[in-house]
Amino acid sequence: MVRVLLIEDEVSIRRFVAINLERNQFEVVEASSGADARLALAGKQVDFVILDLMLPDIDGFELCEEIRKSYPSIPIIILSARGEDLDRVMGLELGADDYMVKPFNPLELVARIRSVLRRTKVNVVEVHDHKIISGPFQLDSLSKQIVKSGQLLKLTLREFQIMEYFIEHKNISISRHDLLDAIWGKDYFGDSKTVDVHIRRLREKIEDDPSNPIYIETVWGHGYRFFEVGV
Repeated sequence: MVRVLLIEDEVSIRRFVAINLERNQFEVVEASSGADARLALAGKQVDFVILDLMLPDIDGFELCEEIRKSYPSIPIIILSARGEDLDRVMGLELGADDYMVKPFNPLELVARIRSVLRRTKVNVVEVHDHKIISGPFQLDSLSKQIVKSGQLLKLTLREFQIMEYFIEHKNISISRHDLLDAIWGKDYFGDSKTVDVHIRRLREKIEDDPSNPIYIETVWGHGYRFFEVGV
């Protein structure tokens, strides 16, 4: 599960955002000040930061720059009532990956977080040149082969592409529509059930018990989520 550090001093806004993120399968760590944010970053594994600019003890721009320098791989979205173009430009130049203005649609915030995660690929565990390692799986993007616990799996190219996409977006709920766009392309107009067929075949090849999958979970009414399970 992606852990989001939410830095916002207004309790009502902070709880509103936190509840909506938790409903969308994010883990939320709350901070009401720059000092709280520093403690959270130092003491917890944080995957993403949502930052308000108006904090009681530090300027949000200064904190954004500090986080970017100290934790260069953590994506940042600024969420602020300050909507002037100058503020947006400054936030992005100081290292924010995106900038949203209050009031905002919570569903749009979730969509933007997922978009940034896709762009930054923060969920890839290890990358060695053209190889990706996640739990018992090792993918080779050149040979298009995947090994599980030392055993080569016989996957089709499409199945390999799905696995590669899943591992790059582990622990994130992915809709069938997003899978279709990513694997089959945005100009594909076929039935989304093709995703379900490929997932069923993929489970038969990667799961120890396909009827009780531990890697690919069905998110009912939405799509799927890939879990990294240790070796």
